Amino acid sequence: MIDRLGPSGPYLALALTCLLGWGFKAHCGAAWSGAEQYVTGCYSDAVPFWGLRGVGAGQIPYFQARMEYPVLTGALIWIEGLVAHLSHGARADAADFLAAVTLGNALLAFVVLELIRGAGAGLRRQYAWACAPPLILYLGHNWDLLAVAFAMAALRAAARAQTVRAAALAALGGAAKLFPVLLLPLLGLGALVGRDTWARAGRAARIGHAARLVVAAVLAWGAVNLPVAWFAFDSWREFYAFSGARGGTAASLWELMTQFGWWRTDVATRNLWSLLLFLGGAATIVAAGWRRHGDRPWLLFTPVLAWFLLTNKVYSPQFDLWLWPLLVLTGTRARPMALFLLGDLAAYFAEFWLFAGMEGADVSATQVDVLAAATVRAVALLWLIHAAVRDPAPRWASLQRAGAGPELGRRSNA
Repeated sequence: MIDRLGPSGPYLALALTCLLGWGFKAHCGAAWSGAEQYVTGCYSDAVPFWGLRGVGAGQIPYFQARMEYPVLTGALIWIEGLVAHLSHGARADAADFLAAVTLGNALLAFVVLELIRGAGAGLRRQYAWACAPPLILYLGHNWDLLAVAFAMAALRAAARAQTVRAAALAALGGAAKLFPVLLLPLLGLGALVGRDTWARAGRAARIGHAARLVVAAVLAWGAVNLPVAWFAFDSWREFYAFSGARGGTAASLWELMTQFGWWRTDVATRNLWSLLLFLGGAATIVAAGWRRHGDRPWLLFTPVLAWFLLTNKVYSPQFDLWLWPLLVLTGTRARPMALFLLGDLAAYFAEFWLFAGMEGADVSATQVDVLAAATVRAVALLWLIHAAVRDPAPRWASLQRAGAGPELGRRSNA
């Protein structure tokens, strides 16, 4: 039945999902009252950014207005603000900006679908993205889909053994949001000790290839960052300073431990231990998965990112959108993926209803509710990490290596 609509089916499904995502955020407009943005879940960063980050005034990020995002995301915010002004003139308001943000993210969602399809993934995987519940929750939430698109493009390039291009794309993704750079060490390890085509090369050739990856990443990242850093250094560095100074979010491991008195930590302690825990876990994941995936180290990007989400001091709800397309493309087990979606939905409303209760709304949640939702999501992430390390590569990747066509939708193991 999934094949009846043919190749156009996922695109039609994605269009419907994007409409639902637009309705989910836009139904309460941009003039919130009575904590409705938390009660109904329609909160969007676009609304406060319109006034608080100079978007409504047409100010240029970094040079004229404060911006706590990396430069490519700041550029996207400015472009979408310009679209709102051009389409509505002097009457433009936060609701118009929200519409522009949603449209921009919808276009990026279609880019991600095309990347999934172009990688050779079957229809089931394409529909898993086209009908993704996180798209409804986060399509109009903020601007993380830009980094997601770069990460997916980098992953597809790596799957095609275009590792220099993959390194450049991952670095550009890091100029939109930091997480795509987690792919870079895996590409470097693959160049130095991987079991792919470079396994037949000598030591000098391997080192030379790894050096080319470093150069490609540095040049790509520097090309978009250095001009802003040169002329507006204090504004440019705000993203990095802000990330280091943040205490955490309600659903993160560290904040939950503090709230329940299990381990009360300050920001410096969280920064240190979250880094150490991530590095130790990531090294373990790579070591455990190398025996099976040493010829495709890019497959370990998914479990490493999942571990990063678990150990990071900040786990905002929309971070789940980072992981879902990677799971769609590389996942091998449907049950933990479904559990992850359930945990995402539960954590989203538990966290926002916690804020609603703080605003005195009738609908509210407690920190216990947040803990329960975060626990479901954490179990799903650990299950997905285990599966990613232990299971064989997804069928589409094996078929691509063998030179076959894309996997059939009915045969997909996702």
